[in-house]
Amino acid sequence: MFDVLSEHHLVALIGLGSGILLGLAARLGRFCTLGAIEDLLYGGSALRMRMWGVAIGTAIVGSFALMAAGLFDGGATYYLSIRWMPLASILGGLMFGYGMALAGNCGYGAIARLGGGDLRSFVIVLVMGVSTFVVLAGPLAPLRAMAFPQEEVITATPPGIAHHLAGATGLAPHAIGIALGALLLAVSLASKPLWAKPRHIFWAAMVGLGVILAWAGTAWVARTGFEGLPVVSHSFAAPLGDTILWWMTGSVRPLSFAVGSVAGVWTGAFLGSLIKGHFRWEACEDPRELRRQIVGAALMGAGAVIAMGCTIGQGLSAFSVLAFSAPVTMAAIFAGAAFGLRQLIVGFQPAE
Repeated sequence: MFDVLSEHHLVALIGLGSGILLGLAARLGRFCTLGAIEDLLYGGSALRMRMWGVAIGTAIVGSFALMAAGLFDGGATYYLSIRWMPLASILGGLMFGYGMALAGNCGYGAIARLGGGDLRSFVIVLVMGVSTFVVLAGPLAPLRAMAFPQEEVITATPPGIAHHLAGATGLAPHAIGIALGALLLAVSLASKPLWAKPRHIFWAAMVGLGVILAWAGTAWVARTGFEGLPVVSHSFAAPLGDTILWWMTGSVRPLSFAVGSVAGVWTGAFLGSLIKGHFRWEACEDPRELRRQIVGAALMGAGAVIAMGCTIGQGLSAFSVLAFSAPVTMAAIFAGAAFGLRQLIVGFQPAE
């Protein structure tokens, strides 16, 4: 295999293939973080929030099944190999959630909407990608590193729920992980309105499968290759910056999973919009809306770096290995988004 395609090409193809599932789910299954929060708070519907539960539960069961089969080492992933900082998860999550409400989309949602012809999302993608690198490796990187230093785990037990429960109970981490994932799946699926729309269940499961395929594919390349490439899954904060840099300097930068992942979501969303007949070019006509989207995208990029992930990075990839950071970050994102939505929809004027 490596004689035909390099390891960099292979991980990019893995990102492309699994990313297409996420893109299709966004357009055909209406899988969306902000949409789920808005539906729950203002639409009186928990259906799309339950879709998130199905996606996370599927990802957890599949990821820990890979661990049980010896095909994937969860402890070696970014989310379980870096020391968890609760304050970073909370602060970064609040920034990301509030920025998501202002922008009207997270990074994943912006790519998906761009695939449907929404040029406003192109601005979000560009600003978020640049903002991420400003805080990750640019002028604000020293300040971020001083406030929230990302240090490798030095203890024997990774900062994960299943791994700590395994240490306390003597059970295998993969058994605990599969049980917790199955429980979340059961709770999420216990809804007649959700079963009335089986396509939503299908596409939510496809999102979880996309995360699993990414772990399995990159783990296989790392295990059989020679480049020492990291084992990764989907996230859409730093990968946006990586993709922008690759398009500008592709002749000197190798392809990566991140580039393939972003391209996959866009491709899947584009195909999905064609299937639904929803593709149309849209642009921003309101300067205030554009300003809000730019500020929101900048906040999301910075927040994602501080929290070590976005709605997909923490909400799915980190959750799939049951990292401590995942539920805390997602709760903070929810709170930040709820605050931002209230500001935009209801306002803060006292009732007369």
